[in-house]
Amino acid sequence: MKKHLYTLAFAFLIQTGSFAQVQDALPPSYRLDQSNKLDIFRAENQKINNLVHTKLDLKFDYQKEHVLGEAWITLKPHYYPTHQLTLDAKAMLIHQVELIKGNTKKKLDFKYDDLKLTIDLDKTYQKTEEYTVYIQYTARPNEIKNEGSAAISDTKGLYFINANGEDPDKPTQIWTQGEPQSNSAWFPTIDSPNQKTSQEIYLTVPDQYVTLSNGKLEKQTKNSDGTRTDYWQFKEKHAPYLFFVGIGDFAVIKDQWNNIPVDYYVEHEYADHAKAIFGHTPEMIGFFSKILKYDYPWNKYAQMVGRDYVSGAMENTTAVLHQERAQQKPGQLIDRNIWEGTIAHELIHHWFGDLVTMESWGNLTVNESIANYSEYLWFEHKYGKDRAEEDRYSDLESYQSDKNNYDKNLVRTHYQHREDMFDHVSYNKGGKGVLHMLRHYLGDAAFFDGLSKYLHDYAYGTAEAVQMRLALEAVSGRDLNWFFDQWYFSNGHPRLTVAYDYDATNKKIKVSIAQTQAKQFEFPFAIDVIVAGKKERHNVWVSKKRANVFEFPAQKNPEVVIPNADQVLLCEISDNKSTENWAAQYRYGDEYITRLLALNHLANAQSTDDLALTTLINGINDKAEGIRKASIELLDGKDAKVQAKARETLKKIAISDEKTLVQAAAFNQLNAMNEMDLSLFEKGLKSPSFSVQAAAATGILRIDPKKVNEMTSLPEEVIEANPELVGALLDHWISNNEVSKLKIAAEAVGFYLFTQFENPTLGAKLEKGFQWVLAADDLASTKIITQNYRQIHQYYAKENPSLTFALKNLLDQAIQLKTKTFQQTKSKSLEEQIKLLNDTKNALK
Repeated sequence: MKKHLYTLAFAFLIQTGSFAQVQDALPPSYRLDQSNKLDIFRAENQKINNLVHTKLDLKFDYQKEHVLGEAWITLKPHYYPTHQLTLDAKAMLIHQVELIKGNTKKKLDFKYDDLKLTIDLDKTYQKTEEYTVYIQYTARPNEIKNEGSAAISDTKGLYFINANGEDPDKPTQIWTQGEPQSNSAWFPTIDSPNQKTSQEIYLTVPDQYVTLSNGKLEKQTKNSDGTRTDYWQFKEKHAPYLFFVGIGDFAVIKDQWNNIPVDYYVEHEYADHAKAIFGHTPEMIGFFSKILKYDYPWNKYAQMVGRDYVSGAMENTTAVLHQERAQQKPGQLIDRNIWEGTIAHELIHHWFGDLVTMESWGNLTVNESIANYSEYLWFEHKYGKDRAEEDRYSDLESYQSDKNNYDKNLVRTHYQHREDMFDHVSYNKGGKGVLHMLRHYLGDAAFFDGLSKYLHDYAYGTAEAVQMRLALEAVSGRDLNWFFDQWYFSNGHPRLTVAYDYDATNKKIKVSIAQTQAKQFEFPFAIDVIVAGKKERHNVWVSKKRANVFEFPAQKNPEVVIPNADQVLLCEISDNKSTENWAAQYRYGDEYITRLLALNHLANAQSTDDLALTTLINGINDKAEGIRKASIELLDGKDAKVQAKARETLKKIAISDEKTLVQAAAFNQLNAMNEMDLSLFEKGLKSPSFSVQAAAATGILRIDPKKVNEMTSLPEEVIEANPELVGALLDHWISNNEVSKLKIAAEAVGFYLFTQFENPTLGAKLEKGFQWVLAADDLASTKIITQNYRQIHQYYAKENPSLTFALKNLLDQAIQLKTKTFQQTKSKSLEEQIKLLNDTKNALK
């Protein structure tokens, strides 16, 4: 599972800145944590019966949004004899329950409470005896009342999208989302990650639709009523949360790896771009198979893009589902395929998660941490270390930005809800933080061989972090308890204060490292000492105590000392360097993050210190694309001194840099500097990159507002690429009441209140747009607003409680605007929109 959140205006802002009961093996134990919130012990789910095989026959009522299902579930007792079976089955109508023996059926007594289906078997079964129950049921996913989480915004399990075809701009689809335990909303099962079952599914659908499920499509049968029944079979065993069904009008683009089908299911508009989006998949399969010494273990690999998906992507075995942002056009892909890391993430889950599954949600790290780190591994392999480090730095920044993450263990037996495990600790810290350190401590060969042993030892079964430790120890011969104890079974990370003292008499530099956090860590640590342009690397061991002091020979006072010089350690460092030291760190730093940290510090002095500004401008020509872009964005374009020194460099970069994201950043900075060279921006408008076109169009309108008619006809994707451009076009759209632009505007204007703090001028334009959009009788734009508010709230409200107040304020404004229009028109559509806004407000808790 990969979680994502992107909305246009909020992305602009931040750049500038009860569930189904778990069958516990023991009764829950309780304790109060430091914030006095009830924290519940979560054991591995008790195994009374084990799933063996699941057969489903599904038909779909699009009008009622129901699933008409039949299930044949084969099980056997895990160890102890049992005469009873309890299945998860959420919000269903249970019509019939029978025991199947050969060609005979026997009716069974059952009890059902809308969550659990408890069945009295015909006798007591022993652990060697299999039995099959038949259940006829109706699944009603819209009756599920559970709340979602930041990672997974809803828990209905199965979703009808535009079921009645009422929205002309949206395809009709059905797709499922099972993680963590939501597939029991559309078929009865033991919905636990420590269960494994083979499966077969019959899907009866309108004949114009294609279907996708796990495994192989064995047969298709046309029916006399205009429907078709597809038979999908999956012979291997996997966890119930990985079952998948996808249905809709998709273009299917064929690819392969070593004669294994690799297919891409996309909307027809994107058929010609599917291989540009997903086309590295076969190479990824080969790469992961090689480094893991375990060939891709399944018989196909398919990827589908679904509308209105409730998360980022999901690793359903052989049938991955991605959200619609995966679909991109050439003008976007030329900048960067924003979904490439997610594609790698879901793919490696087919080893870590699908092949070997965490035995409990508290051990989610053995699924999600390695999936997060796979993004780094792929970028490093395909594009080099700088690109991988750019991605790693961003993820670790996200982990550290939420102070609540500091107190969470990576492996957790206490948490409120299983959905709480899907956070920046399980993903970012565990992956690009902890696994990256472990890889460097062991070395590549031992690290990957250890992962390979883990996969071979527990294939088609379940495991936890301890098993991963044991596999790595068996290969490397090193005890790793010290590492796992502080990084997996404890919380936090080192917070270091580093000081330097040069002894001219003894020709030594003393480096003092103080750990300021409550409990101390131990770790290997790299320190670079730069003397007269010559670098010397010192690898030391920081012991588990408050202060560590190291001395190194130095013929004269170093130009700079760089702690964490390899940038491997996950930590925070307080390091009071001078401007000269930071400039030297940029100049001599090998690592992407080393150089970026230097530029971030120098940016604070750019308006008063020539060396700081000169170094920042030098960063515009760095070898790493990410640093070139960051250097441009760090410039204070409003400062006259900065303008004078940087303008010509930016004008050159805007046209000549080999990376379009750098070009776009240069054009945006030139807009901030009020650059008046119209011909320069007209050149940018001819770029194949949507982001460059958007920045250039913003400049053209700033210089010559009369060209608005030319700019408003730009493709939607270009306009959406830049909130400044939306702001520049809003007056034209509003004065001409261009209702076709309401949905584009809705993406940008919904967060005007936040934008005002960073950019009052743009905020005022977006506020006017907000009033236009929310006064309109347009359901589609209202849905965009409410969906964005819900997602932003789910992701950020816990770390910023005032966000809830601000969002409710915006919703109150929206309701007032809609109500005023309704009083004039009495439109039923407006009634629906007002209800949607009120429901959203009530949901923001």
